[in-house]
Amino acid sequence: MGVVRVMNADGVSRHPSAARLEDELRWVQNKLFDVGSLLATAPGQTFTNMPQVAARDVTRLEKLIDHCQKDLTPLKEFILPGGGKVSGFLHQARTVCRRAERLCVALSKTEPVDPAIITFINRLSDALFVLARWVSKTQGEPEFLWERDVPKKAK
Repeated sequence: MGVVRVMNADGVSRHPSAARLEDELRWVQNKLFDVGSLLATAPGQTFTNMPQVAARDVTRLEKLIDHCQKDLTPLKEFILPGGGKVSGFLHQARTVCRRAERLCVALSKTEPVDPAIITFINRLSDALFVLARWVSKTQGEPEFLWERDVPKKAK
């Protein structure tokens, strides 16, 4: 998230979408710190001002997804990660987020993990994908579609 924010900082003065992205990514980065704190806390242990990940956080991600998708055309092919720097790093963040989701699910099989955390991480990876597409669209970056390798017919 930090790398995406650094890359996005150059566009904040040129694109209103970059300013919106900065606000959202700052919030996400703080929520991920909360997630890390909660996962690092021993099961059953609590402390004063303990952070939370709640349904409202998932709802915020879903509203962000809905907002961004209004500007996007529906996909007919897979997207190849890349395009511009910001969208490329958002795609990379999405893959890291998916890995974190798998690790949280695995952890939940050995100790209690708040289901809200797993839901949040799942929706975050979806949001990062949509944000990557939205950045490409709103900041004029290219978006590369997967091209099927169609075998040539014999003559």
